[in-house]
Amino acid sequence: MSAFHYRGGYLAAEEVPLARIAAKVGTPYYCYSAGAIEAQYDLFAATFAGMDSLICYSLKANGNQAVVTTLARRGAGADVVSGGELKRALRAGIPATRIVFAGVGKTAEEMAAALDADILQFSIESMQELEQLNRIAAQKGKRAPVALRINPDVDALTHAKITTGRAENKFGLDIAQAPSIYAAAAALPGIEVSGIAVHIGSQITALAPFRSAFARVAELARLLKSEGHAIRRFTLGGGLGIAYRGETPPDIAEYARIVAETAAPLGSTLVFEPGRFLVGNAGVLVTRVLYVKEGTSRRFVIVDAAMNDLLRPALYDGYHAIMPVMQPADGAPVQPVDVVGPICESSDTFATQRPLPRVIAGDLLAICSAGAYGAVMSSAYNTRPPAAEVMVRGAAYAVVRPRLDLDALIGQDRLPDWLAPDDRRSASARPGA
Repeated sequence: MSAFHYRGGYLAAEEVPLARIAAKVGTPYYCYSAGAIEAQYDLFAATFAGMDSLICYSLKANGNQAVVTTLARRGAGADVVSGGELKRALRAGIPATRIVFAGVGKTAEEMAAALDADILQFSIESMQELEQLNRIAAQKGKRAPVALRINPDVDALTHAKITTGRAENKFGLDIAQAPSIYAAAAALPGIEVSGIAVHIGSQITALAPFRSAFARVAELARLLKSEGHAIRRFTLGGGLGIAYRGETPPDIAEYARIVAETAAPLGSTLVFEPGRFLVGNAGVLVTRVLYVKEGTSRRFVIVDAAMNDLLRPALYDGYHAIMPVMQPADGAPVQPVDVVGPICESSDTFATQRPLPRVIAGDLLAICSAGAYGAVMSSAYNTRPPAAEVMVRGAAYAVVRPRLDLDALIGQDRLPDWLAPDDRRSASARPGA
């Protein structure tokens, strides 16, 4: 969180006080540090500079157009999992030749759009998906470049809801079936077998699962190459974790050594798909205290952000550090509080019995490490417009996604004829007509 620090008694993003942004934009709002995003990308790129590699930012972590464009201008490719993310990546200036399309449920329309764009690679996760892509590519007179995503049955030692490389997960193809599926793929006229892929999960802080997965898939890749299949690209996925609660994040240099020992000897281009690692600690969610409620046995700090703005605590029991925007005095006493939102769900809780300095109504809090899987997972539950999004660079800031007003939010809905006002209803739609 080095991009967020106290300056002159107030928490700032780079050189901009968060309270100043709140006064102009209102709360809640997300704030992203462009400098922090660029620094993480540069670190990743420098680590693998000596290898034949391509870094494809995983848009599912944070798809804000300003974030994607910041990374595009740094040289990043894109890992997309929907037609919408494909369009975002292209619009941000990422060349199609640096885009890989993953996900278990690509539609025919999404496949066609990606083929029309001439993307670098489809990561294929089932035989039916492969057959559908073949049909669409053949209709267009094209050959779709594919890597089969292999499920290596490796436990990523992360939360059960974000592990993707075990046999019971919905992702990837069983490693034992891979040789026969590659043989079938090579016989399809609309398919060009070009690689192999693996991704075992998210927020991984132990390196051993990466070594196991990469070694297993590399062994398979050598077998496939001996059978005549082209493995020009080895897609290693993402998953590198960050520190939310005192975890020791993976050492990027040690991760690179594992890659060098397991995957690099294949001689394939190495494709990485980092997401959270690049943007997770580059964002905070700023919220204002509405009330401090004294319960029978607990104190509740009720804030204006909610689970519709940041779902991770409700969905994954995700932990986020929380900092007062006004710097507490040295040695200020702390007390355990529950930090909760206003939504009518008990799961609308950001922290339970969290030691915090005393806060009062009107104070600002920053929910940290919210740059990944924050705004991108937001909704309008309880008819609450999602938080605005702001990006900071040095002493400047800009709103990069404005908050919808209620009229615009409600105006997205349309009434059917039979519910329209009487002067707009046709006679045939009126009851009894």
